[in-house]
Amino acid sequence: MRRPGQIFDRYQLLEHAWGSEYEARSNVVEVYVRYLREKIDRPFGLRSIETVRGLGYRLRTDAGRAADPVLP
Repeated sequence: MRRPGQIFDRYQLLEHAWGSEYEARSNVVEVYVRYLREKIDRPFGLRSIETVRGLGYRLRTDAGRAADPVLP
């Protein structure tokens, strides 16, 4: 939230949230990104967490309005 627009790869997110000893092969980052999207995007019809293919995730700097409606 402090650095919208900056891309963070899954290893950076793992290290910051769970420490460097956490199992890097786990899909915990993907699971928690999905949880966050369910909590902060879906209820408001937004897409604020963006997946940057091959690089990681970032918070959008624009309003994050979804081009397509978010289905329940």
